[in-house]
Amino acid sequence: MSALGILLRKELHATFTSPIAYAVATVFLLVTGYTFSLTLFFTKVANLTYIFHQMYVLLILLAPVITMRTFAEERKADTLELLLTSPVREVWIVLAKFLAQLTLVAGLLAGSGAYAVILGRYGEPDWAPIYGGYLALLLLGSLLVAIGILASSLTENQVVAATCALGLGLMLWFADSASYMLPAPLDVVAINLSLIGHFTTFVNGSLFLSDAGYYLTLSLLALFLTTRVVMDR
Repeated sequence: MSALGILLRKELHATFTSPIAYAVATVFLLVTGYTFSLTLFFTKVANLTYIFHQMYVLLILLAPVITMRTFAEERKADTLELLLTSPVREVWIVLAKFLAQLTLVAGLLAGSGAYAVILGRYGEPDWAPIYGGYLALLLLGSLLVAIGILASSLTENQVVAATCALGLGLMLWFADSASYMLPAPLDVVAINLSLIGHFTTFVNGSLFLSDAGYYLTLSLLALFLTTRVVMDR
């Protein structure tokens, strides 16, 4: 088995044997399930637009909780140095932690897929916004996980890591609001950095490579910076 495969299996075991994963999953599915039931009852409309926006907010709030222990816990327990002295590259360590946490996020989204199944069974929904919404949530999840891992690599305190990751997520969320206070061309940069601006197009059923590229580029940048932080230890 490759080094990445061994590390990934270790991280998956650590992720899914932690009570944090099940607490997060319970909160995520209970809140979205409750909102889905109320929305469907009152609107009688077969779409998930409102639910997708709620999932967007929940991921911003919960992703820091999921990722806060990835590096911070190992740094506090002094096991990171032992891992770094093993014959594996730092990039594999970072990727294994990233993929394990992203698997948890994908599991949350898969669980919420029951809502789409219900709409398909009892209604005639427009599937383009549903497919686009889930793709956007997966891309958003990858970015938030990458940011959370970066924050966790900078400190051994899990609360500090979660707070920093949440702060970065909120800053990206409201980046377009700050554009009105910035001169050109910084205002355009702030608008293009907005999380919600690139998310909404997917939920509306419009898929643009530029929006996908935004999430992928920032995710790769965060993973690159995390690798550099780990290498410099």
